[in-house]
Amino acid sequence: MIRKLALAGLAFAVMAAPLTTPAFADKLDDIIASGKLRCAVVLDFPPMGSRDENNEPIGYDVDVCNDLAGVLGVEAEIVETPFPDRIPALVSGRVDVGVASTSDTLERAKTVGFSIPYFAFTNVVLTREGTGIDSYESLKGHKVGSVAGVFEGIALEASVNEWNDPDGSFRSYQSQADVFLALAQGQIDATVVTSTVASATVKSGAYDGLKVGGDAPYLVDYVGLITLRNEYGLLNYLNLFVNQQIRTGRYEELYRKWIGEGELPNLTVPGVYY
Repeated sequence: MIRKLALAGLAFAVMAAPLTTPAFADKLDDIIASGKLRCAVVLDFPPMGSRDENNEPIGYDVDVCNDLAGVLGVEAEIVETPFPDRIPALVSGRVDVGVASTSDTLERAKTVGFSIPYFAFTNVVLTREGTGIDSYESLKGHKVGSVAGVFEGIALEASVNEWNDPDGSFRSYQSQADVFLALAQGQIDATVVTSTVASATVKSGAYDGLKVGGDAPYLVDYVGLITLRNEYGLLNYLNLFVNQQIRTGRYEELYRKWIGEGELPNLTVPGVYY
């Protein structure tokens, strides 16, 4: 009898276990429940992110954050985040997602999860009148610089090291604004930036004498929305959101608004299902 009672108790415990297991909410649930989506956005990277004359955040990435908040039914909060702080801001919990033109590198993917690409960049040389720089190869022997840790900065530094020219050097900076100021003041002779940033910077007239000095022979820079890598529910939602932005024509609408005419960047890798 005792043995039968023990077996009956064990069977009841097994059946009851699923009923008592707590349900864990993920980040997507937390965002919806909080009524707010905190987006890390770089605001010295026009036309992707900057501030208007009233100091309000504007740009392609700002609009993407607002769109994402809109479909989630929550309020968007733009958290200004310099390039080097994008991943630390996520890890520390200061933001929920990064809408910050973040290149999908394997090294970063060790820490954060990427959505499918929501934008893709090509790169050009940005230089100053009178430097004699008119191509990527002509950067040899010059002082160049870029923002620390970004795709184009890593590639540019690798080229400088490969050239091993004693007259050439590479300097890293904390923000894009610092790079442009150093370029305008003659501390460096050139940098490599996305074609969108180069065009916006030259047109702005904020820095005298800057010009495009040819294309940079880099791979297409695909960028994704980011969040913590274990937030599978949110990552799945971000992927579908990007998909919907393209299918509904919103991707093209934002591109025309912030970048202008020209062919839309292809967000797929040829021959590969991303």
